[in-house]
Amino acid sequence: MPTITHLINGERIAGTGRTTEVFNPSTGAAIRQLALADRATVQQAIDAAKAAFPAWRKTPAAKRAQVMFRFKFLLEQNEAKIVQLISEEHGKTLEDAAGELKRGIENVEYACAAPEILKGEYSRNVGPDIDAWSDFQPIGVVAGITPFNFPAMVPLWMYPLAIVCGNCFILKPSERDPSSTLLIAELLQEAGLPKGVLNVVHGDKEAVDALIEAPEVKALSFVGSTPIAEYIYSEGTKRGKRVQALGGAKNHAVLMPDADLDNAVSALMGAAYGSCGERCMAISVAVCVGDQIADALVQKIAPQIHELKIGAGTSCGLDMGPLVTGAAKERVTGYIDAGVAAGAELVVDGRGLSVSGNENGFFIGGTLFDKVSPEMSIYTDEIFGPVLCIVRVGSLEEAMQLINDHEYGNGTCIFTRDGESARLFCDEIEVGMVGVNVPLPVPVAYHSFGGWKRSLFGDLHAYGPDGVRFYTRRKAITQRWPQRASHEAAQFAFPSNG
Repeated sequence: MPTITHLINGERIAGTGRTTEVFNPSTGAAIRQLALADRATVQQAIDAAKAAFPAWRKTPAAKRAQVMFRFKFLLEQNEAKIVQLISEEHGKTLEDAAGELKRGIENVEYACAAPEILKGEYSRNVGPDIDAWSDFQPIGVVAGITPFNFPAMVPLWMYPLAIVCGNCFILKPSERDPSSTLLIAELLQEAGLPKGVLNVVHGDKEAVDALIEAPEVKALSFVGSTPIAEYIYSEGTKRGKRVQALGGAKNHAVLMPDADLDNAVSALMGAAYGSCGERCMAISVAVCVGDQIADALVQKIAPQIHELKIGAGTSCGLDMGPLVTGAAKERVTGYIDAGVAAGAELVVDGRGLSVSGNENGFFIGGTLFDKVSPEMSIYTDEIFGPVLCIVRVGSLEEAMQLINDHEYGNGTCIFTRDGESARLFCDEIEVGMVGVNVPLPVPVAYHSFGGWKRSLFGDLHAYGPDGVRFYTRRKAITQRWPQRASHEAAQFAFPSNG
């Protein structure tokens, strides 16, 4: 099997010889070996980034942006190859992989505006012949640790913006599906990025800990599960690093009695079962206000779940591919077993699915539970699979209390025709991203992405304006040129314009 290597200082580096296997989830077969970085390999990447930083930070923002313009062109030119690799190693459908890449490219487009987004502020004559201004300066060597579910998009949330802000970046992608991530990084090199500005190291906890502990790494950005997010935030901040760690989610969709049910069902199908439910913004709970809307939802959505087109991710025209690993399949199956044991009503059972020609793939069918209660693990936990739970409540206030009481606050939405209900929901819900008749309220690239509560650790959200703030430090400068002939007495009172 071919071996996927690291990218350090513009070169492919094999590292120490420790490897792991990369699987095709559709077949269950190992298709590649992946080199895993030890501390020495990570330090090699850090040293390359540190050496590249002085020249890169002095490169004009307009020239950095020109690299991103060329990078965007190369991403579009190589779309088919990137999408194929995503589907091959992650399992998501080709159409879904293409959508992921396009959302990543939007962040590259935002980074192309570097001369605008890095403009400081200037004030003339804040005092007698005194001018003041501020600008945004890079912080140095920064790192990102990204998840398996978006091997193209999430890295593109991070390093394009970090790099145009003048930093040098070390990326540690998921070891589950690294090929597309590495190809994209090499396209940025092809676009003219100097060696050492972007480095990619593959690895496990040893590589993560090396990045956390390295004093040269000034900031860490992470997207993944909440336990790991908490660990990285805690370990990073106590070492004085700036840390942004996005964790787990349990996203609710509230269906009001006046909801457009046909459109709501279509939205829920995509939001719950798209990418086999392996999205941090997936809708996994439908909160129905009243039994009438709940019964109607079950009646309409259950037949559509049965009709989901499921198969190998690299095929066209599918609704859903496999889960990413055999362990993920076992985990989701375990949650379905637990839901049945807890007394939830299993309306559609996705267990035992076999795809002809891919019997060893990590497939599980769309699953639907009704009459789920808040103490059940299928409600409390992030399942990260194609499982939708229906919870029945009596009022919007009860639905909102249910959502506000949950430990996660990543995304939520409401389906209604009533503006008063929508406004109340938007104002009072304790969740970071809210949709009104929009099932996946993922902000566009020129806004910022992030949840509340245990879905985000750190003060700043990902990409957009918050991303610029995360990857820069503001410097304020006050300047005066006194007249040569003048002589000024010492002033002991604190200066002011009063």
